[in-house]
Amino acid sequence: MLDGLRFDVAQASMGFLGHLVETNQASFYRVQAELPTLSRPLYEVLLTGTPVSVNGITANEVTRLSNQVSLFHLATDRGLTTAAAAYHWFSELYNRAPFDWFGDREQHNDSLPIQHGKFYFDDAYPDSHLFADAEVLRQWQPDFMLVHPMGLDYTGHCFGSDSKQYRGKAIATDSLLAQCLPRWIAAGYQILITADHGMNTDGQHGGITADVRDVPLFCVGDRFIPGIYLDGLSQLAIAPLICKLLDLPYGENMQKVELPELN
Repeated sequence: MLDGLRFDVAQASMGFLGHLVETNQASFYRVQAELPTLSRPLYEVLLTGTPVSVNGITANEVTRLSNQVSLFHLATDRGLTTAAAAYHWFSELYNRAPFDWFGDREQHNDSLPIQHGKFYFDDAYPDSHLFADAEVLRQWQPDFMLVHPMGLDYTGHCFGSDSKQYRGKAIATDSLLAQCLPRWIAAGYQILITADHGMNTDGQHGGITADVRDVPLFCVGDRFIPGIYLDGLSQLAIAPLICKLLDLPYGENMQKVELPELN
């Protein structure tokens, strides 16, 4: 999940991902984010497949464990291994809250929904370090892993989305993915690359306009049918899609929405 990546910048600036689409090695979707277009609410949307009116994570300031069944819960209940290299809000949603900087930075506990985690708490934490954290976590051979860099969101807040800095960060993120994706593909993973929300020219998000609501979804792996699909996919489809990929049951409140076609 590339935090704060708007759709049109992903389409224009991420050349390696564009290459995979162009050579029929990936599919590319336009996704409409749920409302409000804020990070913590949309983390919960993406991981539980429930809207905020159901899950109650209505603002970034709602700091508590989720009361929904997440993908992490569903996976561990079926004996799968989970991991996350991600912002500390994910730990607060699914492992324990509030987050303790010293005790919760790194977590390895098979009884938790996120069994293996490396969580950061500085918005300026380098994306390069975050991807390195993810590679370290792969030694536990996770069946489901979340990789969540914050660099695009941080840069967008500092400079706005119509800036050379924001577009440059998209190019830099694409270059990091170009180093990691071949490793993940070789390991047999099905890979989904999306965002929680976009970014407007003021360096903000939270509203209803296309610049903050339209986000990309790149799907890489032999389960996906290559192509470009721009009609608009509901963000609520992401969690059910991952359930299908992992052969998991849907959560009790998970929305049953249309999914991309799969092999």
